Amino acid sequence: MNPRPAIHQIVPFPAQASVVPEGPCPCTPLESPSIAEAIDRSVHANLARFTGGVSPAALALAFADWELHLAASPGKQLALAGEAARSAYRFAEAMILPNAKFAPWSLVEPAPAERRFSASDWELPPFNMMAQAFLLAEQWWHSAASGVRGLSQSNAAIAAFAMRQCLDMVAPSNFACSNPEVWRKTMESGGGNLAAGLHNWLEDAHALLGSDARGDRKPFAVGKDVATTPGKVVYRNRLIELIQYAPQTAEVRPEPVLIVPAWIMKYYILDLSPHNSLVRYLVGQGFTVFMISWRNPTEEDRDLGLEDYRKLGVDAAIAAISAIMPRQPIHAAGYCLGGTLLSIAAAHLATAQPDCLRSLTLLAAQTDFTEAGELTLFINESQVAFLEDMMWERGVLGTEQMAGAFQILRSNDLIWSRAIRAYLMGERSAPNDLMSWNADATRMPYRMHSEYLRRLFLNNELAEGRYCAGCDLVSLSDLHAPMFVVGTQRDHVAPWRSTYKINYLAADADVTYVLASGGHNAGIVAPPDEVGHTHQVLGKMADGPYLGPDEWLRHATKHEGSWWPEWVSFLSQHSGAPVAPPPMGGPKQSMLAEAPGQYVLQR
Repeated sequence: MNPRPAIHQIVPFPAQASVVPEGPCPCTPLESPSIAEAIDRSVHANLARFTGGVSPAALALAFADWELHLAASPGKQLALAGEAARSAYRFAEAMILPNAKFAPWSLVEPAPAERRFSASDWELPPFNMMAQAFLLAEQWWHSAASGVRGLSQSNAAIAAFAMRQCLDMVAPSNFACSNPEVWRKTMESGGGNLAAGLHNWLEDAHALLGSDARGDRKPFAVGKDVATTPGKVVYRNRLIELIQYAPQTAEVRPEPVLIVPAWIMKYYILDLSPHNSLVRYLVGQGFTVFMISWRNPTEEDRDLGLEDYRKLGVDAAIAAISAIMPRQPIHAAGYCLGGTLLSIAAAHLATAQPDCLRSLTLLAAQTDFTEAGELTLFINESQVAFLEDMMWERGVLGTEQMAGAFQILRSNDLIWSRAIRAYLMGERSAPNDLMSWNADATRMPYRMHSEYLRRLFLNNELAEGRYCAGCDLVSLSDLHAPMFVVGTQRDHVAPWRSTYKINYLAADADVTYVLASGGHNAGIVAPPDEVGHTHQVLGKMADGPYLGPDEWLRHATKHEGSWWPEWVSFLSQHSGAPVAPPPMGGPKQSMLAEAPGQYVLQR
């Protein structure tokens, strides 16, 4: 009988049949750039300091494509001129004859999701006319950027996005003189809101310059207010800590649950406050839960690649769990990038160790990147090369670049509305655990992020069966374990129609697909006791017909409440009868630290 491997060892998996990859093996060390390449990269990296990491060439090419095609389209020009003339005539008519023609939103109404002009004060003149003028201009520029014959779809999207960002900067809601809500607040407070806004601005400016201690006084401390579910760190390597959570029931299901979070942020979005912790909910339902906590990489980790994240992350965690709970298949769950990585690892294990995973859960995780939402606006050859040069100099992608990209995607909610509230209204948003987690970002190694952008976003290798894990090609069609997949309705990072594609990529697996209300984060953090959550659910059998996303949407049953109980029901259905809880850390009780561990505290 072979002795059980020690907890600190990585259990090797049986080797797959050798398949020759189509491209260079990801295990190949990176080559040093030539002198000419090094000069170019240094120039681009310094230029990135002034552009926020956005490639000027990519932006210029998109606008040049739009301008040249628009210049060669006289019919489109006439249509735009006619639209502008009609809008100007209607607006002038309403202004000249206000008593006869004026009515709130008589010319154009805000979109249902438009919150800038939702207050009743925006129905008063002259503020309503300013808002309508802005919305008419926004409509015209959208028409100008779309429907130009011959224009590349990607360049049209970039041009429209850039125009929208410029328009958002000059929206009447952004200025005290044209925002009726600010006027009302100023009159009610005697100008106190403007004084408070100036104080808030100075406070933020000092914090931005690193000369203010406000940023150190976090209202939610890790291990004290968030990430508080009891547990132990039972395994550690240079990239992860593995946390085993203490049981909270007399008996537990025999199959453990492994959660693979995204490494772009700290793991504890899935273990926030006690009332909205997914981990605490699972252990309360009788499951033994393990969580990966990723180390925050530094410049010294620049050469860590996607393969390192797979082997030192998912594979190492599975091996450690197997040492603690031998002969038990695992319910593996991955969130966001963690779900993408988990799907790669699961496909790699599907032929080497097919009984390793009992089920596979993907939470807001993409496996096909052809419809990856507005993030794709920043992902083309020019932009990726620019980011690579910036990361090459630093060794990592800094937290400020990722935070800036996500803020731009939702500039109205994350930039302008917050600025109006803080600096014009003089109000601070009440801190919450999700905001605190969102500010606790991590860095990403140069090689890993470059491979992620090129192999998954640009080349879509995973969905097209060209992804090489180690020296073996992997295919999602090899996945046969039951799957539970969650998308969210307002996801800007992983649009639900993109996550839905796993239904045909893993055609031979039973897939239960759930569409939850909310966005990328709030849709996943949906505790059952919190009101306002809804979800739709409909499953697909491995031998059943494929439903497209629109058809699925029509047939899927809608339920009030959180999707969490739906997942627990799925896990229970694919689990054995409850047994006594396993010892923490296994028979040898190898425990390195109390949860939440050390890696999550790294800055």
